[in-house]
Amino acid sequence: MDQITFSEAEYHNKKHQIRRAVFLERMDKLIPWKQLEKKVARYYPKGQLGRPPYPLPTMLWVHCMQLFYNLSDPAMENALYEIESMRYFAGLKLDRLPDETTILKFGHFLGRHGLGKVLFKEVNKHMEKNGLMLREGSIVDASIIFLPQAPPRMRAASAIRKCTRPEKTNSITLAGRCILASMTRSD
Repeated sequence: MDQITFSEAEYHNKKHQIRRAVFLERMDKLIPWKQLEKKVARYYPKGQLGRPPYPLPTMLWVHCMQLFYNLSDPAMENALYEIESMRYFAGLKLDRLPDETTILKFGHFLGRHGLGKVLFKEVNKHMEKNGLMLREGSIVDASIIFLPQAPPRMRAASAIRKCTRPEKTNSITLAGRCILASMTRSD
């Protein structure tokens, strides 16, 4: 039997959920995780040699959180240690968390097999079915935003913003760019 930590007990007994926890809970319901796993599973290491890999769903959840909050590999590792809602979202416990090298290698793995663009398209396809869209760009904090429908001339004028920071070699993101995790209603 797994014993919960004080941190986990405190998190589960909170009366008020923080914005991050609400956002991650909503993203958990919105993103088609099983479909994403199927796209990546055939390339993912089986763990026959060396240290066994983290479960694929866990690494996908960690990778998506890294994109939602625009975190570097070391910052993602630190966030997993410090923020209970992120550990809960990824299904992790404090006793075994991926380190920054593992997070980096997973990003490189996705880039090497061209899976970033595939995952981004799959997520967007599913989001559009729910009247939402995932846009590329830069963010300060991930949140779900429902915007009123703009007139057609305004919709045509809004362009997808690109990252303003240069791409780092140690940071692989979906579709090779930062991801804006704000959701907006589509047509």
